[in-house]
Amino acid sequence: MMGLKRLDWYIIGKFMSTFFMSLLLIVGIVIIFDVSEKIDDFVRTDAPLNEIVFDYYMNFVPYFMNMYSPMFVFLTVIFFTSKMTSNSEVIAILSNGISYHRMMVPYIVSAALIALLSLGLGLWVIPKANDTRVQFEQKYIKRMKVRTGHDMHYKLEDNKFVYIESFSTYNNTAYNFTLEDFSEGRLVSKLSAESARYDTVSGAWHLRNWFIRDYGWGLQDQVRSGQQLDTVISLTRDDFYRNKFTIQRLNQKDLDALIETQIMRGDASVNQALIEKNNRYSMPFSAFILTIIGVALSTKKRRGGIGWNIAIGIALGFSYILFMQFSEMFVITDTLPASIAIWMPNYLYTVAAVVLYILAPK
Repeated sequence: MMGLKRLDWYIIGKFMSTFFMSLLLIVGIVIIFDVSEKIDDFVRTDAPLNEIVFDYYMNFVPYFMNMYSPMFVFLTVIFFTSKMTSNSEVIAILSNGISYHRMMVPYIVSAALIALLSLGLGLWVIPKANDTRVQFEQKYIKRMKVRTGHDMHYKLEDNKFVYIESFSTYNNTAYNFTLEDFSEGRLVSKLSAESARYDTVSGAWHLRNWFIRDYGWGLQDQVRSGQQLDTVISLTRDDFYRNKFTIQRLNQKDLDALIETQIMRGDASVNQALIEKNNRYSMPFSAFILTIIGVALSTKKRRGGIGWNIAIGIALGFSYILFMQFSEMFVITDTLPASIAIWMPNYLYTVAAVVLYILAPK
């Protein structure tokens, strides 16, 4: 922070104090509404007060803060900069020989601090907090609905493939289970079973009414069958339970490992993991974009005063968050890769920020 002047620290202080005050105010209001909504569940399930406070709400706050930080950044910049403009502070700054570009320095420094905070929360704090929060929700509020789908195909290794017609989450059983083994592009063995139940203790699959065909050359196929057979493969029950909320509980190392495994298997649910990974990096970057847009919009006096600027800030802030949620649909439907779709709001708002920044000094 060397080289910052008194004016820089003044703006940084205004930025950070307004940001955290507005954040705490909104979080407090959200918690009040959330308590009123869930109070019946807390009473019905006899949830202990210490778990409600420390396991749920203390871990809910970082998640909420990070999710809506773009809007808070935008409103913060709009609010205190508009107030500076209405008090002619911006005019006084520019009249004393300080260029518009130099005035942006403390704003960018503040945005960098918030971006680093958001990045740290997203990569290290929130995954652990989500783990505790989701466990609390499962225990006292609601049970997680698991949808596994039908006709699932998985690539376990370079030469092994699994097909499952359906999976029951109630008894951990896969129906119409097929395991195919290839060698040099040729099918050498095929194991079929009426059902396969996963044993959570041993990690093995208990197959019922199984049938194995070993493919030889020519007419040398060998056929074996039986009623009970145990097998161990690199596929577990947890692979069927993964959804958006379980992925949010993974730290960055585990998330990268999951993505690598799902890509290798050809698992369509990898899109959820890719969305989560890209969101963790794109969210902090938005602090710079929205700060520049906020300054460009609020350094010009308007006839409506601060009110118009705040209204514009709320509209643009919500539109950004809505656009972020909407962009996830492009990934889920395989329309665009996650690296493009999730970053699309940042790309478009960057263009808007550049245009507004060029026009603002005029």
